[in-house]
Amino acid sequence: MQTDVTRLIQSHRSIRKYTDRPIPDDVLADILASAQWAPSSHNVQAYSIVVVRSAEKKKQLAQLCGGQKWVETCPVFLVFCADFYKLKLASDMHGSEFLADEVENMLVAAVDTALAAENALVAARSHGLGGVMIGGIRNQPEDVARLLKLPVLTAPIMGMCLGYPDQDVEQKPRLPKRAVIHEEEYRTEHLPEALEEYEAVSAEYYARRTRKDHAEGWTKQMADYLQKPRRPHLGDFLRKQGFPLK
Repeated sequence: MQTDVTRLIQSHRSIRKYTDRPIPDDVLADILASAQWAPSSHNVQAYSIVVVRSAEKKKQLAQLCGGQKWVETCPVFLVFCADFYKLKLASDMHGSEFLADEVENMLVAAVDTALAAENALVAARSHGLGGVMIGGIRNQPEDVARLLKLPVLTAPIMGMCLGYPDQDVEQKPRLPKRAVIHEEEYRTEHLPEALEEYEAVSAEYYARRTRKDHAEGWTKQMADYLQKPRRPHLGDFLRKQGFPLK
């Protein structure tokens, strides 16, 4: 049985084209407050959000994100950062050692940041806005950190374009439920069949989207995606930012 909230969540689509209508300050404030009320492991709240409305900064960020023009054209661009800088300050206040090299700490920060971002996106959609997550914010993290004046022990995790939608796009199909949801224990026997099914469904979707007779489906795209190194520079960047990960 669906509720208004679950119906909203399950109607998710990435919106990359926006009207010129500005986002009212009170609406943005509500979105950011919703982000702050996301769950947080041990209440660490290891994230910060940089709100970017400057046309010039959005233009620069669009290029740093790989030429994604919607970063430049959206009314508001949010940068969600893992943030242990303020937690280091809290440790210093009590003369306590801060263990920046713990992998668990980095995982907590990444999860906290993602949860805050998802809360923000759902809240934005409840106000009639559309948006899209931008992983390209990690393409050139040192330049992003310099532009946004991020201190040590912080790192950009994802960006988010927000604005009033100026497009109506088809919803992208998801994996079959049996490929994701497992009762009591992880079941592998039905996964090959579920993946074959999803390959056909997703290939049809991408063919419609690209207006081609044939397109590669999800499994082929993932096979290609996962055989290449993904942003190998991030390790060096995190170490420079004060995260000497073990």
